Amino acid sequence: MQSSSASSAGVLQGVSGLGFYIHLPWCILKCPYCDFNSHEIKGDVPQQDYLAALVRDLERSLPQVWGRTVHTVFIGGGTPNVFGPDAINKLLTDVRARLPLAPDCEITMEANPGAGRFSREATDWPGYRQAGVNRLSLGVQSFDAVSLKAIGRVHNADDSFEATRTAMKAFDRLNVDLMYGLPGQSLQMAVNDLQTAFSLGPSHISLYQLTLEPNTLFAARPPVLPADEVLEAMHEQLLSRLESSPWRRYEVSAFAREGEACRHNMNYWRFGDYLGVGAGAHSKLQIPGLGVTRQTCTRHPGEYVKAIQRQDGSHRKDEVVPPERLGFEFMLNAMRLVGGVESDLFERTTGLCSQQLSAALTVAQKQGLLDCNHDRWRPTPLGLDFLNDLQMLFLPH
Repeated sequence: MQSSSASSAGVLQGVSGLGFYIHLPWCILKCPYCDFNSHEIKGDVPQQDYLAALVRDLERSLPQVWGRTVHTVFIGGGTPNVFGPDAINKLLTDVRARLPLAPDCEITMEANPGAGRFSREATDWPGYRQAGVNRLSLGVQSFDAVSLKAIGRVHNADDSFEATRTAMKAFDRLNVDLMYGLPGQSLQMAVNDLQTAFSLGPSHISLYQLTLEPNTLFAARPPVLPADEVLEAMHEQLLSRLESSPWRRYEVSAFAREGEACRHNMNYWRFGDYLGVGAGAHSKLQIPGLGVTRQTCTRHPGEYVKAIQRQDGSHRKDEVVPPERLGFEFMLNAMRLVGGVESDLFERTTGLCSQQLSAALTVAQKQGLLDCNHDRWRPTPLGLDFLNDLQMLFLPH
């Protein structure tokens, strides 16, 4: 069911801002738990060819986003800091020449401690700040030597601490990634990691439980993980300590000081539009005449560069999301937010009437997973704990 007023709102209000994602896919070593599109460095990284391909990809995508201001840029990976500050500066300069960036544009770069083993420039945090990066997301994962070795990280405990400490001096906005439920990890070890992060004082903390994803080394050769009761105790203890800290939970796995939420990720969770370039990068755009369209770039970096050079468009595949699936895709993102979303956001970002979700909304409320009061759709504490169950209610039959 679609109303003309909802459709108009979706076009006029749902496509104003824009996020921009750039994927730099190389890592010094492929972590055994990682299912991201990352590739271990073997020989030299073809930086110039790859950066040139990114710019060509952007230029060919510009007609889809004419007139739209970019509010966030996110450089992800991989390990983007295997590209030095000069390369990142050139990349961002090329982006600014082609896209209108908002004056207060949030520009985030992911980075890993220990990349200094690849290049001394890889931990030149002031250099990245001068290049235009104003938010750093640091893949620390743990401050414990035993835990880092157990998950195959290239950095050690000293690297974790020093990278965070020195990055704090260069960046006002710093995110620290932590994982728990690691092989051989005790409850106290997990608590110690969080307490160390507290002591360093970043503006944002992301906290994830280790999961064994398909097509990873850990899936093929599973490590011994903490028992379920230990995992439950970790979850409860870590959340409890965060609840009484200055870092407030605003998304299932994200905690931030006041005003320091990741704006780029907020755009994802609020079903905003974003353009992605790079090997394996994804885009989600509302395109006039087509509707909500998802695009995926060729995953392998070498094949991606070759496809860009062919100039035949084969590097990017398009899929228009069927209207009956938009409810699920919207809720898959929106229900990750602790505070939920405005009840009219679905109409504004999809152009569809929210009436098509009414049956699933009713079931979710009856099961105690969703609160629909005060013109908001908000997951309950139970809904956050059983997020998959809540999201699956919105799958089209």
